[in-house]
Amino acid sequence: MNIAFFLLPKQEVACVTLDSTLRQTLERMEFHRYTAVPILGPGGEYAGTVTEGDLLWYMKESGGKVTFENSSKFLLRDVPLRMSNKPVSIEADMEDLINLAKVQNFVPVVDDMNRFIGIVRRSQIIEYCEKFVSRQSMESI
Repeated sequence: MNIAFFLLPKQEVACVTLDSTLRQTLERMEFHRYTAVPILGPGGEYAGTVTEGDLLWYMKESGGKVTFENSSKFLLRDVPLRMSNKPVSIEADMEDLINLAKVQNFVPVVDDMNRFIGIVRRSQIIEYCEKFVSRQSMESI
């Protein structure tokens, strides 16, 4: 099955850029109630995924230099990302998608130039697998 069927397009995904401030990132995550969001580079390419943990560790390891009050002075590009959420190509197959979804809440999808085009949520993949297993069970009866 074509993974484009599961794609939540970029326009509907809460993203941040490398030039976003920590405050903008935190507020976007809070507003949407997400624990992780994709990061886009200047050309719209997928640059990684930032998590709440990345931001908290960055603030903690700053020795008090970075606080919520002054978080608008610090850029996301300076925050080390602790997890590497790998993207898949829009041409990928379901097996690739399932393998990544085992360890990621969502799978970023990129075009052939690594430009971010959207995400596939793990919940959608689980629903697909559930329907597939149900169909197989019905056929074996």
